[in-house]
Amino acid sequence: MTEGRRREGGRHAASLARPYAWTAGRTRPTVDLAVEALVETTAEGRTAPYSPTNPLAVVTQLCLHQRSVAEVAAHLGVPLGVARVLIGDLLFAGQVSIRDTLTADASWDERNDLLERVLSGLRAL
Repeated sequence: MTEGRRREGGRHAASLARPYAWTAGRTRPTVDLAVEALVETTAEGRTAPYSPTNPLAVVTQLCLHQRSVAEVAAHLGVPLGVARVLIGDLLFAGQVSIRDTLTADASWDERNDLLERVLSGLRAL
């Protein structure tokens, strides 16, 4: 019974270690990215070589259509911090663009619309 627990714990630890290896252990992006910020692949990112084993390339494919930072993390199955680092790297390389969903002076209607989109996205997951 203890061996089974150890094995299960080892598997969990390995699955978390892999995404952090993608970011060389970095947990903070070079830019501040809101969870709801929309990410879209740029023309430069669309022409970058694709490899299913390259997490940066996978993100550019995921973001051919706008996705939130949270959606990218969910699709990759990685912690939010890892997704933020990967997206930040792609932003710095010019392969994705970021669009904030709300500004500081957003109206109540804009904020309500964002909440509805978030709820809809959560239901879709």
